[in-house]
Amino acid sequence: MALGPVMLDVEGTELNADDIRRLQHPLVGGVILFARNYENPAQLSALTESIHKVRQPPLLIAVDHEGGRVQRFHEGFTRIPAMGEFGKIWDKNPKRAKQLAEEAGWILAAELRAHGVDFSFTPVLDVDFGNSTVIGDRSFHRNPAAIVDLAHSLMAGLKRGGMAIVGKHFPGHGYVAADSHVAIPVDERSFAEIEHTDIEPFRRMIDMGMQAVMPAHVIYPKVDEKPAGFSRIWLQQVLRKHLGFNGVIFSDDLSMEGAVVAGNVTQRALAALNAGCDMVLVCNRPDLADELLDSLEGPMNAISMARLARMHGGHHPPSMTALHEDAEFMKAVHQVALVGKAEGDLELA
Repeated sequence: MALGPVMLDVEGTELNADDIRRLQHPLVGGVILFARNYENPAQLSALTESIHKVRQPPLLIAVDHEGGRVQRFHEGFTRIPAMGEFGKIWDKNPKRAKQLAEEAGWILAAELRAHGVDFSFTPVLDVDFGNSTVIGDRSFHRNPAAIVDLAHSLMAGLKRGGMAIVGKHFPGHGYVAADSHVAIPVDERSFAEIEHTDIEPFRRMIDMGMQAVMPAHVIYPKVDEKPAGFSRIWLQQVLRKHLGFNGVIFSDDLSMEGAVVAGNVTQRALAALNAGCDMVLVCNRPDLADELLDSLEGPMNAISMARLARMHGGHHPPSMTALHEDAEFMKAVHQVALVGKAEGDLELA
């Protein structure tokens, strides 16, 4: 059974009958995990193993595990700093900041892969204009060049750990103050203004091999009246044609307030898929997940299936025990643990 175009969540720390029923549906292709799905490392490994056994080829398993405010798993995992902390170091010592960002990517990927997670929805490539509280220090920097430097380093670390990169939130969520989880943000800038700043990190990271992108639930009315994730202009004309992106496009969560302009959940999913998304996310609303699986029709796009298959985690990951016995890995853990706590030490290292 091929991977379907829908990514769902599961209810608790182990699969129940409703979870299994949903995950066996042919439209499903992935699972996103949250903090409620985590108790400890052994439990997480058991959960991901059970998810992978539900289907062949196995479903993709993802998580929002960026660092800082957005890190779903804590006990037994290394604390990953907010990406903005690397930006602060970049201002004084770009070489050191890039080294630390690469080490953070390696740690993030290696630890998640050791527990059966295929990829994280990271990094945020949004420019930090100082306006958005939901983005804030999730962004690397205000300067697009710094974002590219640090994101490229993080990508190298993620790749070393066996994980693809997902840049978000295209074409940029950092300028608007509203949070698309609870509102419908509107960015009144022209395309030229957005392209000059916000799009630049995406353009450069695409050229460097970025495998996946997540668009923003933001409306840019001078370009299209639809939010970017439902816009053929943004996804087909700009992202695919203008920027030459050939990787996976994941929708942001269709249960967010920023998505309601597209109608009910099935209309939202169809709008996102027709605009160019390869996979749509429905999170924290099992009722909407059931409604979508009952209503959505149509064969999976063969190109999308091929793109999604490339998101499976790479190479056989070492166990946490093996990682903790690796002197180089533990040195990286020590260095990254100091980020945001002892910047003076880091700058001199």
